[in-house]
Amino acid sequence: MRVDAFDFELPQDRIALAPASPRDSARMLVVAPGGALADASVSDLPDFLRPGDALVVNDTRVIAARLDGIRVRGEAVAGVEATLIKRIDDCRWRALVRPAKKLRAGERIRFGETNERMACLLAALDAEVEEKGEAGEVTLRFDFAGAALDEAIERIGMAPLPPYIAARRAPAEKDRFDYQTMFAAREGAVAAPTAGLHFTPRLIERLAARGVALHRVTLHVGAGTFLPVKAEDTESHVMHSEWGAVDAATAEALNAARAAGGRIVGVGTTSARILESAAEADGRIRPFAGETAIFITPGYRFRAVDVLMTNFHLPRSTLFMLVGAFSGLEATKAAYAHAIAAGYRFYSYGDACLLIGARGANRPSA
Repeated sequence: MRVDAFDFELPQDRIALAPASPRDSARMLVVAPGGALADASVSDLPDFLRPGDALVVNDTRVIAARLDGIRVRGEAVAGVEATLIKRIDDCRWRALVRPAKKLRAGERIRFGETNERMACLLAALDAEVEEKGEAGEVTLRFDFAGAALDEAIERIGMAPLPPYIAARRAPAEKDRFDYQTMFAAREGAVAAPTAGLHFTPRLIERLAARGVALHRVTLHVGAGTFLPVKAEDTESHVMHSEWGAVDAATAEALNAARAAGGRIVGVGTTSARILESAAEADGRIRPFAGETAIFITPGYRFRAVDVLMTNFHLPRSTLFMLVGAFSGLEATKAAYAHAIAAGYRFYSYGDACLLIGARGANRPSA
């Protein structure tokens, strides 16, 4: 399928630079089967779910993956900005680095310093450029390993805000909280599962009172998730892989909810991708742990997810393609056009939409 079929124009003032406060006050566009639309708020979510439904959230925790430092070459000192995108082993990370063209394999970078005069070694983290790849991608071998490396990254790093936010404002200390969901528990993501950002303890309490059970899965979101597809056709796109898990108790509980007539409600495309990776052809969910590179485009038959809550996504991105597969591409484009005209806020810190699949609309309540 041609990638330009997933393009749309978005005014720059629709891109949210900060989350709504409180988080559940964000707007929510409800998309019913056939494309019927309703304007609502995230706080209204319990009204659109049924007793017996199973709400599935991603419990990944975003690490402070944005690192600033210096590269020293003789008398020349240059600033370096790196975003960690995938862990290779205890001491090596794949990263996107700027400026990448001026870096050489074998050179060293000291993160946590901004010039050669700073001498607080306890605040620094050194790495060697082990290998250079394409499009600014490098392999960094750090001097620390394991837990010591994790602690240093958390101490020195900043929230890895997406490029469309970072290009318009600098990361702030507040982003360490804002760019983390209330479910965050398992470190490993370098981008937030953004649909989960809308939840508050108050909303979870109201969902529980409604009879909606909460379940947790894990998908460590990679930076490639939000990038536009550069191929001309979806068949030529190589999907990035991400590590995820659905444990046996969760799989059993979700299968039981389905058997009792409840719907599986995926919070975010990340939850949807790991659930679909764990689902058998008949829709039964099995325990799963490992890498998944599932690429969902129109024509895909969803096996596990009946209802999907998600944010508004970038044009030509794999996430927009997934939403187009779930609700139908034309209905999705119409929903996005409505959201733009109605002033919805887009992308990671933006508003939400609740997509009700055809099977989810027909599934009886418990």
